[in-house]
Amino acid sequence: MTDTPAAPPPADAPSRLGALRGSPVWHGLILGLFALVTALILSASDEVTRGPIAERANEDLLASLAQVIPTALHDNDLVSGMRRVTDGAEGAVPVYVATESGQVTGVAFVLTGYGYSGAIRVLMGVAPDGRLLGVRVLSHTETPGLGDKIEIAKDDWVDDFTGRSLTDPGPEGWKVRKDGGVFDQFSGASITPRAVVGTVHRGLSLFQRHRSDLLTPTVESEAK
Repeated sequence: MTDTPAAPPPADAPSRLGALRGSPVWHGLILGLFALVTALILSASDEVTRGPIAERANEDLLASLAQVIPTALHDNDLVSGMRRVTDGAEGAVPVYVATESGQVTGVAFVLTGYGYSGAIRVLMGVAPDGRLLGVRVLSHTETPGLGDKIEIAKDDWVDDFTGRSLTDPGPEGWKVRKDGGVFDQFSGASITPRAVVGTVHRGLSLFQRHRSDLLTPTVESEAK
């Protein structure tokens, strides 16, 4: 008995394969496969980096909060002590509440003002009596060498806010000197400090409007 040789492939098989490779369907399949592989790689990278990024962001937040609420004033985790207030003028504002032995010793929050070049994010800490514990500018796009003096790393200008309140100075004093207030402006850049002064004043007003709620200890802080 002799083996029967396998039948040769149809002569038109190579031409069919070539036609498939040149068709839009083939290119669509290749593109889809490439997109799928890319998505899987990005997803895996996101899972790997999400934890470290969140941890670094939390560290940066705690470092900033420590500059406006001294660690000696609280024994709680400021991030876990965060509350959210809804204000008619400022909207929903996250507020970090400092407590010691269950009693509120200060709060911190961020408001945004607008200077010469754009948004200025201002972090401020406020004591229960309404005095400012500290102010720091978290981010801005003001002109280097002029408006960037609002950064504590460049100038101590923001330290003038410490100890101030809505009554120190009074309403007319919460302006730069050029406008009749008590706060210094920068040579050639009055718009930037004007924006920060206005933002801090808004922050003190926000605290005053929600003072009773913010100074009321939560059930969690009372239990400590």
